[in-house]
Amino acid sequence: MAQSRTPGNEQVAPDPTSGSTTETASPAESPNDQARRTALRSMKRLAAGLLALMAVIFTVSFALQESYPWLEYVRAAAEGGMVGAIADWFAVTALFRYPLGLKIPHTNIIANRKDEIGASLGEFVETNFLSETVIRGKLESMQPSRRLGAWLTTTSNAERLTDELAVAGQGLLNLLGDDAIKNLIESVAREHLVKPEWGPSLGKVGERLVTSGQQHAAVDLLLDRADGWLRAHPEAFGRVVSQRLPTWLPGFVDKLVDDKAYREVLAFVASARNDRRHPVRKALDEYLSEVMHDLQYESAMIAKVENLKDEILDNAKLREFAGDTWEAVKASLIEALSDPTSALRVGIRSTLSDVGERLTTDGALGSRIDRWLADTASYVVANYRHEIAGVITETVERWPAEETAAKIELQVGRDLQFIRINGTVVGALAGLAIFTLAHAVAALF
Repeated sequence: MAQSRTPGNEQVAPDPTSGSTTETASPAESPNDQARRTALRSMKRLAAGLLALMAVIFTVSFALQESYPWLEYVRAAAEGGMVGAIADWFAVTALFRYPLGLKIPHTNIIANRKDEIGASLGEFVETNFLSETVIRGKLESMQPSRRLGAWLTTTSNAERLTDELAVAGQGLLNLLGDDAIKNLIESVAREHLVKPEWGPSLGKVGERLVTSGQQHAAVDLLLDRADGWLRAHPEAFGRVVSQRLPTWLPGFVDKLVDDKAYREVLAFVASARNDRRHPVRKALDEYLSEVMHDLQYESAMIAKVENLKDEILDNAKLREFAGDTWEAVKASLIEALSDPTSALRVGIRSTLSDVGERLTTDGALGSRIDRWLADTASYVVANYRHEIAGVITETVERWPAEETAAKIELQVGRDLQFIRINGTVVGALAGLAIFTLAHAVAALF
């Protein structure tokens, strides 16, 4: 006898009148599946009830037909109804299990041919749905860019997507290994910062700056600061000069020398500030040009810069630099992503809204995106549709046979019970019609 499990794992015998074993509601069933199971049970009870009703009517009419000849017609209708009900019960049950546990050929069809059904279903989906024409036509009719734009322009949607991106970003940052990121930063810095020679690069950049006169702003700033300091600290300048004079000179001589030197220096700085062709400016330009030339071509200067670079960026300092850089970036990003009012979160929301606005108003942009999506989907379908459809076939193959039959019965079983009900009614009408026709023909002869 066919058996099935109840929620308590007890084994129960099948109900011959209902045409199936007692269904078991899986703990993982969704509310929709539970509703389908309830409806399926109700329809099975109704179909079994009609069969029982036909049996009662047949029994009563068969017993009384000798006394009441008109009951022969009732008996014939009830007999046909039972035959139709039992035949359709057998047909429906044979799809999902062995009727009454008897292993009759061509029964328990779904369980026995599960793999073939899965392969056929995958082939059907591949042929009729995973078609380049179907996918492209659907995407073109949907206008996904316009729909996405309309969705993003809604403030609540932009905020929701921003929140989701923030959560995903924080999760990604926490997922990343700190040591791996530090090693990556260190390797990138070593490859692009330490390995190349600094001298030639600095010389080329500096040469362009000097040629274009960019150093003049720095010289102006330096002269302005020198003039300001001199005017604000005349006593300090005087002490510097006095300390270098012979000690045997009288004090008033020191004062005269200090004043004279102070005025000369102020005049020199003022002259250099106001005259773009001042000799000191030309000397600085020539000196900078020579330095930039030496950085590019003089091996001694290049070696000095390399030694300085090695002192600044030795292995320990470079590793420390990589660690500090990653920790600072990571902490800043996590803090910004966790704060709804941060500039980063506000910027993401604003960008999403702007993108949505562009997608809804810029028809050319939307058309390009839709065309790109259609081309991408068409390429994927054209090259991988067999693999995509294969997911259906492989999934069905992994299902246990009984579970597969139960899943399919849960989806379509309620509608199939109408076959049993209709079989009962049609059988009763057919039995009555055949019996009446037989009596009419017999009366003629």
